[in-house]
Amino acid sequence: MDILRSLLLILHLLSWAVVFGTALAGLRQRVMPAGLLHGALGALITGILLVGVLEMGDYDVNHVKIAIKLVIALAITGLVFWGNRKDELDKPFFGAIAGLVAANVAIAVLV
Repeated sequence: MDILRSLLLILHLLSWAVVFGTALAGLRQRVMPAGLLHGALGALITGILLVGVLEMGDYDVNHVKIAIKLVIALAITGLVFWGNRKDELDKPFFGAIAGLVAANVAIAVLV
């Protein structure tokens, strides 16, 4: 079970890194980068699976923290889906996505 947890954690962190990096790249291009949607969905799915694995094991899960992180992840995914329909996006749109990702990672590490 520890190997599965570690693998899911690595995939989850890499997915958030993809979202953060492509959001920063979008600041310059002002169009939706291709990997942003895949990274957001990957982070959302691996996060949900990671919580499931933690619940099955002997780990103590902070449900309030997980709920806040889930709401932020859903907001990021919703922004990415909405941005995929637009031809050109403003810089604050990508800044909001990058800021939400940074907040999500900060909550994971600091709380």
